[in-house]
Amino acid sequence: MLETTRIKRLGCAALLALLAACGSAPVGPGYYRVERGDTLSKIARGNRQSVQNIARWNNLTNPDSIEVGQVLRVAPPGGAASTSGAIRSGGGGSSSGSASAAVAPRPAPADTAPATAPAPISLVWPADGTVFRRFDGGNSKGIDIAAAAGTPIVAAAPGTVVYAGNGLRGYGNLLILKHNADYLTAYAHNRALLVKEGESVKRGQKIAEMGDTDTDRVMLHFELRYQGRSIDPSKQLPPR
Repeated sequence: MLETTRIKRLGCAALLALLAACGSAPVGPGYYRVERGDTLSKIARGNRQSVQNIARWNNLTNPDSIEVGQVLRVAPPGGAASTSGAIRSGGGGSSSGSASAAVAPRPAPADTAPATAPAPISLVWPADGTVFRRFDGGNSKGIDIAAAAGTPIVAAAPGTVVYAGNGLRGYGNLLILKHNADYLTAYAHNRALLVKEGESVKRGQKIAEMGDTDTDRVMLHFELRYQGRSIDPSKQLPPR
């Protein structure tokens, strides 16, 4: 039993690492990619900035909510001045939250900064049905689509299957597709998985059937991740 539990935990850690894998690309000067165990105060201290500056430069409404793989600006935007040069020691309050996902590889130095907004990706809707829950970046990391059991789930973009299984609690039968160096999509709660890890898929190809594994209703939970960070898939999907 203990060995089984250990294997499941390792599997979940590996899966979370896959979800953060797109965040392993190099970042440029003035930017930092969040690693496991980081807090905003630790990042600020290491870059001789204040928590308030970094929160402001990155539009962080909740400094406790940082994710492994997330890219943060840690130097003033062009021409902007810091309100405080170095962080004060013993920072507390909202700066104490730590990043809570699997470890992302340490980035190598680079001389270019990441884009200020996600590069566009051409997606199709992964399933027909009714969107009953939308992305909010907090409790909902994607969108939820309701339809009948067995409704076809299709690949939103061409890519490679990097995970097919049920090793992550709360996601049921899950598929993760990697589309390029920046983007992943995840398809959760499926009744059946129709593709295997390592398989290449085309946009619109049927990859699963909608189900209710590890949830209380038939649905697809669909996530889009850019450089390891959850973003709103609705902004990349065509209107309907």
